[in-house]
Amino acid sequence: MRTLRYEFPADDPPARRVHVGVVGSGDLEILMTPEPTGIARVRVRTSVDGFDTVWRVVLERFFARHRVAASFELNDFGATPGVVTLRLRQAVEDGGS
Repeated sequence: MRTLRYEFPADDPPARRVHVGVVGSGDLEILMTPEPTGIARVRVRTSVDGFDTVWRVVLERFFARHRVAASFELNDFGATPGVVTLRLRQAVEDGGS
């Protein structure tokens, strides 16, 4: 199991905590908690090695468009970049941001 950590500038806290997705083949779960510090903190736990650059690029693109001030826990089980982006959007929409 590998853990990756990222931080991005943010200024839009969500209204509530959110849990979306499942830890299953080709999917991931996201736990989003409002963060009062003006930062998006992302922790990725993944069983797949060698995709650090892909994770960084996908997350940089997402948080450049969605400046959500929250703590994100991503528990990955081989999700593609498209699924990651879809689940992040779902979390942000469900969180009322």
